[in-house]
Amino acid sequence: MGRQLIYVIFALCAAMTLTLLLILVAEPVAGAGGVAHLVFEGMRIGGDGSARLESIGSLAYGFQALLLVLIVALATLGISERHRTTRLRAYMLATLIFSLFIFWRMVANHLQFLATGETEYFMGFPTATAWAVYGVWLGSAPLIILYVAGFRQFIYTEEDEAAFNQLLAETTAANQTEDKN
Repeated sequence: MGRQLIYVIFALCAAMTLTLLLILVAEPVAGAGGVAHLVFEGMRIGGDGSARLESIGSLAYGFQALLLVLIVALATLGISERHRTTRLRAYMLATLIFSLFIFWRMVANHLQFLATGETEYFMGFPTATAWAVYGVWLGSAPLIILYVAGFRQFIYTEEDEAAFNQLLAETTAANQTEDKN
């Protein structure tokens, strides 16, 4: 599992690099950096949101999805291979699905606004923004919970601590022997 995970991470990074290169060579959109505001000098307003997404929207969304997969893969890599049980893999997969769901809702709400021009609000923000503000940090909560609640089971077990203490004692003893000589 360990070596395959490294290959998955490499493939994700390669796919993200390719996606960025495709974004860089995409046809630029007129007014992508905004246009001058009609009333307030020095202020810029966004142009046509659909036009800005036309050439690179799917690439940008794909890049973000790959990034979410990469985050979960790297978090999994940070757990010792002997602790990567089927239960842990299921938890990490559920974490990924949860994060992708939040991202999908954010994108879907934004695309709905672009299609209809109508803005719905949730807790003081347009819904797409609310998914970004409230959802993105919520999507990281399962990884935080795993680290806090599963620390002794997955990250630093009692066996790991005992091995560390033994190594520390051996190193201390070796250093004391060298100091005497």
